[in-house]
Amino acid sequence: MNLKTRLRSSAMRYFSSESYRLKQQARARKQREKRNEAPIVHYFHQVDDPYSHLAVQKLDALKAHYKLDFQPHLVSVPDAAHQGSAEHFTHWARVDAESVADAYGTTFAPTIEAPGVDAVAYANQALAAHLNQDDFAQAAIDLGEALWSNQPLETTHANQSATRAVDEGDALRDALGHYQGAMFFFDGEWFWGLDRLRLLEERLIAEGFGKGSSGLCVPEPRANDTKGMNASDVLLEYFPSLRSPYTAVGHQRVEDLIARSGVSVQVRPVMPMLMRGIPAPRNKQRYIITDAGREARAHDAPFGRIVDPFGEPVRRAFALFPGAAALGHDMSYVRAYLTAAWVEGVDITNERGLRRVATMAGINWNELQQATQGTDWGTALEDNLTTMLQANLWGVPSFRVSGGNDDNAYACWGQDRIWRVENEIARRV
Repeated sequence: MNLKTRLRSSAMRYFSSESYRLKQQARARKQREKRNEAPIVHYFHQVDDPYSHLAVQKLDALKAHYKLDFQPHLVSVPDAAHQGSAEHFTHWARVDAESVADAYGTTFAPTIEAPGVDAVAYANQALAAHLNQDDFAQAAIDLGEALWSNQPLETTHANQSATRAVDEGDALRDALGHYQGAMFFFDGEWFWGLDRLRLLEERLIAEGFGKGSSGLCVPEPRANDTKGMNASDVLLEYFPSLRSPYTAVGHQRVEDLIARSGVSVQVRPVMPMLMRGIPAPRNKQRYIITDAGREARAHDAPFGRIVDPFGEPVRRAFALFPGAAALGHDMSYVRAYLTAAWVEGVDITNERGLRRVATMAGINWNELQQATQGTDWGTALEDNLTTMLQANLWGVPSFRVSGGNDDNAYACWGQDRIWRVENEIARRV
């Protein structure tokens, strides 16, 4: 393992650890107490962000359940570098939010692809006057419904107070270390949208801010039980990446889902995002690895002894995948590699480490070498990526479900959506 890989892997281990999370919390708490400030949850609302429209629908319930203030701020759209694939970002956010809204007890029924610039300016102007009022959430919900249903709004450019409110929200979000809308921040820790509110709530309860014992306001949706369903007529295309921490965190749950439901599976690996030119600024990379470690602990998934396979090591690993698939070990090879690189700290940058991966997957190394000869792994990965991009997906793990009683395919991405994938399989049987 070269020095660069060793340093990068050590940093990833640290930022994904519980000790780093606790240290950030303690530092922020100490700084706040030194300023003699009361505890507060900051919420960053982006009026044209579908995830913000869902999140703000839970704001009043959170305020009623917890003994501290929730302060909203207005923010603007993230810059292109933080969007991942700017070409697909807006469409995907709208489709995904609409897909999960009902399961979270929220509503989102857009009739347009995205609100116009003038409508967004008006919404910010209208909401700026509610930032310190008890009716902010309801005002944001009403305006969001108007924006996304293309109701006629007074089209005007934002006045000075609205522009200042958005600039101040952007500045605070940037100073605290984030870049996205629908974000909650509490004493050193970020929580994104509905998908992470359960973790914010668990922390608030643990620190004594809860009122009574009524449970979480926003738990993760529960999937329909597919055990014994025999969904063999349904196809699940699974797009993992060997360098993705979120793939590593969610992989066992994907395997469990497959075993329960009997769904047919096609494993379609793709190259890591950074290795195909998708930008990820440093603050985004840090948030991802920190959040992935937190999600692993939340789901009791082993994680943290990391050897980052960036660059040539992951190419060598992908080159072996067609051979593993030909031997009937596609899923076990992915599992073994993810375990080696993200859980057990195996040095997968050399042949010895790859031999260890083969052994963990139950594959004879010589047979794997022979089965790999003559395969075109690069073209296969490009075909998988093309399919993913055509579904307006760019991140991993991604999923596409087809067959059963529906001729239309459903696609989504993220380990946060495994419950949604299972619901889709159940719907099609």
